Amino acid sequence: MMEFKGADILSTKALSKSDIEKVMETAQKFLPNAKKEETSDLLKGFVMASLFYEPSTRTRLSFETAVQRLGGSVVSVVGLESSSLVKGETLSDTAQVVQTYADVIAVRHPKPGAPAEMAQAIDIPVLNAGDGAGEHPTQALLDLFTILNERGTLDGLTVALVGDLKFGRTVHSLVYLLSHYDVNLILVSPDQLKMPSEVTDDLTEKGALFDETENLEQALEKCDVCYMTRVQQERFKDPSEYERFKDYYVLTKELVEKYNPEMTIMHPLPRVGEISLNVDELPGAAYFRQMENGVAVRMALLALVLGKA
Repeated sequence: MMEFKGADILSTKALSKSDIEKVMETAQKFLPNAKKEETSDLLKGFVMASLFYEPSTRTRLSFETAVQRLGGSVVSVVGLESSSLVKGETLSDTAQVVQTYADVIAVRHPKPGAPAEMAQAIDIPVLNAGDGAGEHPTQALLDLFTILNERGTLDGLTVALVGDLKFGRTVHSLVYLLSHYDVNLILVSPDQLKMPSEVTDDLTEKGALFDETENLEQALEKCDVCYMTRVQQERFKDPSEYERFKDYYVLTKELVEKYNPEMTIMHPLPRVGEISLNVDELPGAAYFRQMENGVAVRMALLALVLGKA
């Protein structure tokens, strides 16, 4: 198991199964705090820098809620235009400045690898809150936590990942976590939005079981968990390509009830039409519970890297 105190959380590739299970166990302990049932001053005196250079609602508020519900405080930058990066300051210089004010950094940036670049320049922990089309490790950990709580296990499950698998940083991170378990993956996407070959090559090397298909209905019949993703307009250089694919897959209540009413339905949010509103009525619709779980998981990560878990 890694030494969490002082560690950076930049990619799920770096996490062992023991590391993952440590995060899951710690998050479970913090679930009452996330649900507002208990209070804590565990992180009293600690300051988290919340640096979000790309739009975010859930991840930013989740991180900031997590540290404050544990008694810590937040300093923040929202948007590139409100930071010195827009003046030409380097990421490493920004990191060294922020290190003087904070004990831990949560950063989202449109450039893949930006959090790692900041982490190399400083001594305090850096948590990757999403780096462009790269990875989103804290989202993947909360996704895994949600699957575990919804299904009671990870081993033996079939998980369908649906939609934009090319640019979807959440699924890039999630498959590496799932590869530690006895999980069958179904990668559902149009050919133009397939999972990157470097990711599928890694899965093959790890011996993970996965199939790739364009057929959503066949995947729904087989899966225990359906993880929907949006087609990300901001990743397309050609607007017509986005228009072509934005409604390629739409999960409706009728489809769920026809093919697999027992499945768990997840989404990293925001949704923009790929899950119909009437799906919210189904007991397996877990995406808002998933969001609540994010606070518990980020509490766990903050406590672990600050040596207070």
